[in-house]
Amino acid sequence: LADHLCTSYLAGDPDIVKLLDSTRIHLLPSMNPDGWKISTDSGATDYLVGRSNANNVDLNRDFPDLDQIVYDGSLDNNHLMRMVKMKHRIQPETESVIKMIMDNPFVLSANMHGGDLVANYPYDESRGDSPTEYSESPDDRTFRTLASLYASNHPRMSNPSTPGCDSPLNEFAQHGGITNGAAWYSVGGGMQDFNYLASNDFEITLELGCDKYPTKDSLSQEWADNKASLVEYIWATHYGVKGMIRDAGTGLGVAGAEIHVRNITRTDRFNRMNADIKHDVTSARGGDYWRLLTPGEYEIIVQAEGYEPQAKLVEVSNEKHTEALRLDFDLETAGDDEDNNFADYNSFPQDLINQQAFQQREEPVGNYLDYAEYAEN
Repeated sequence: LADHLCTSYLAGDPDIVKLLDSTRIHLLPSMNPDGWKISTDSGATDYLVGRSNANNVDLNRDFPDLDQIVYDGSLDNNHLMRMVKMKHRIQPETESVIKMIMDNPFVLSANMHGGDLVANYPYDESRGDSPTEYSESPDDRTFRTLASLYASNHPRMSNPSTPGCDSPLNEFAQHGGITNGAAWYSVGGGMQDFNYLASNDFEITLELGCDKYPTKDSLSQEWADNKASLVEYIWATHYGVKGMIRDAGTGLGVAGAEIHVRNITRTDRFNRMNADIKHDVTSARGGDYWRLLTPGEYEIIVQAEGYEPQAKLVEVSNEKHTEALRLDFDLETAGDDEDNNFADYNSFPQDLINQQAFQQREEPVGNYLDYAEYAEN
């Protein structure tokens, strides 16, 4: 993927040039290099050998279990790290990835696995006791759209004639090559749901094939099968709306503002939906924000400590390979008796702050919407 993006950019491919000029892309080759070495050294024949890290811990069960905070009745459904009470010491790899997630204003991501062929979306953990229970997130429609985008651009993932890994019939392919994670099997402490509930990031899990250890001579076909899906998925970063939240008096960006969305899409000639999407995102340190949405009509409501709330109406179309609709907000300062006293939704729980990796001071940054400014920094 990295080679394709770089060579295509240098060759002047207009679509890739447009994508890279408007998108910051982060690639993490492996979260578990020790596990990869363990499996490679053992001959890569047993899928259980190398699944865990060098400390014999499954990293995709090692993240703070934020789903349970939601299921236990939390009033909020976003930026839940402030409510975490760790019951175990997380692994160094997990800690590093958490810091990366919390330090960067990611919009969209995917983690990749082997073992099946399907695009999996939140929630990954069941709400009840059933190990196979559809657990819907507030952004279920958006997640289904994102998973379907990847699966539909893959030649086999959504093809009903594709056989299953263990049977001639592929149940996933019969349903478009996607699945709700918990409806498949329940996973607590996974990275996918952590991203959604701890940050602004929307993440899905991609199972890219039945073989957990594909042979070297099969990799070129694997790349060919996933190339279009990967590029289209990166373009989906530009779904919905984006913009700046500024202080109306100073023009400076307002960090930590809450962006709430109400779906008011028309259902017929005389009626509209009135459905709050109960998952807010927050503006980054430069006052910039992004909110992934499917096509429709929405009311975007912005609130920030010390400012009057502000709402705007917007229609989202998500035209192919275009940037998200720009929607800026200039907030007026609230009077002393009108301060809404919002909590700091970007804070870490104290037990994580005390760990060495979280003691680095963050410097102010520029406007991430301005890619040129980011590149210069």
